[in-house]
Amino acid sequence: MSDATIRVLIVDDHPMVAEGIQSILESYDEITVVGTLSSGQDAVDQVATLAPDVILMDLNMPGMGGLSATEIILERLPQTRVLVLSMHDSPEYISTALSHGAKGYVLKDVPTDEIKKAIDAVMQGEQYLCTGASGSLEPKSGGTREALTGREQTILLELAQGKSNKEVAQTLDISVRTVETHRKNIKRKLGISSTAGLTRYALEHGVLQGTSPGF
Repeated sequence: MSDATIRVLIVDDHPMVAEGIQSILESYDEITVVGTLSSGQDAVDQVATLAPDVILMDLNMPGMGGLSATEIILERLPQTRVLVLSMHDSPEYISTALSHGAKGYVLKDVPTDEIKKAIDAVMQGEQYLCTGASGSLEPKSGGTREALTGREQTILLELAQGKSNKEVAQTLDISVRTVETHRKNIKRKLGISSTAGLTRYALEHGVLQGTSPGF
């Protein structure tokens, strides 16, 4: 694998960030940047054509965010490695990204060579967390509430933004009945009976941070 070119796709809605990362990566002979996109939907639409080995995925983007895009891409192309590149270092956010299938999590303020190190790690089948991210994932004592699956967390995020079952189904390209089933399971696992309660839970646990602008 070391002799092959690593194809990298950058997905970030801030042009200066995307261009900066592209400039860094193109200084390595073994890396080819196959594209820079500004939304999760663009990534979902173009990933099959661009065929990246690694996607550097921002989480906070207009429209479809990085979490939903990651899950959809990995359902369609499970061999793709998604490496989250984010400003957020909250443990909830990091664990949620990993549960959605991301192979690594790197904060945007890391030294430039760490992005290359992260790419190499995920290409070797390893999980990579930068120092700031791994430090946020300290083991926690607490209850034994049944954990949400990655799909359930995605649907929770969509529902917490006020979307209807039909809108969630259209966004994730699944049936309304499937959304309804997941919704019941989410409420059962969390012990929450109302949509308002789901929204409050999402806010309190950092699930909705990815919908805020400015990062």
